[in-house]
Amino acid sequence: MFDYDSELARYQERLWDALDIHPGDRVLDIGCGTGQTTRRAARAASPGTALGIDVSDRMLARARDQAEAEGLDNVGFVRADAQAHAFAPEQFTVGVSRFGTMFFADPIAAFANIGRALRPGAPFVQLVWQARDRQEWATAIRAALATGHPMSTSAGEADAAFALADPDLAVGVLTAAGFTAVDVVDVREPVYYGPDADHACAAVLGLLIARDPLADLDTASAERARDRLRATLDAHDTGDGVWFDSRAWLITARRR
Repeated sequence: MFDYDSELARYQERLWDALDIHPGDRVLDIGCGTGQTTRRAARAASPGTALGIDVSDRMLARARDQAEAEGLDNVGFVRADAQAHAFAPEQFTVGVSRFGTMFFADPIAAFANIGRALRPGAPFVQLVWQARDRQEWATAIRAALATGHPMSTSAGEADAAFALADPDLAVGVLTAAGFTAVDVVDVREPVYYGPDADHACAAVLGLLIARDPLADLDTASAERARDRLRATLDAHDTGDGVWFDSRAWLITARRR
């Protein structure tokens, strides 16, 4: 499983700086993954609670194991689609998402459903990726795997990651879904892919951004592409890990 917590470590701190969680809060974490943000929120909210929701069984299993290991009894995790999940109305005082809100089939419906779970005036803080061409991790890996012919853009999760890249679109969606005071801030941080090029290569090859292009190649071409990828990752090895530049939007809003 790809280590998104390590990849997004710099963004985790930017997200946390924008949050204002107090003891007694009830926090909802959308697209919680392995639960790093959820668990941190649970500690800050105690004696309140934190709930993480995600569609990945594997990630949620790790989240639950880690919460148990940390002795947290005020955190929970639910496998469900936040777009349609039947949340109790006005249950949560804070909403948060670290790159977990870009994948909805119907964003307005999804954010409206999330909004109904928040109390009136509750803050919702999220990070989403800016456009693909502002992501060195995406452009450099894509270029390394290119064969000289135009590459088809992968469907599904790989493209959906940029679904809220247009800040005007994001503001419009949230406003239509019942949020107010929507603010979008440009955030730029490097993302981490591993301690060295070998570890980074193994991690990247498990992602859609690499799997889809390689699946279309014959054996020899795929091997050459992997060699180019390894060279690209080696070039981004700073001596303190493999890092790529990236840009995100930090979006804050309040439930109307």
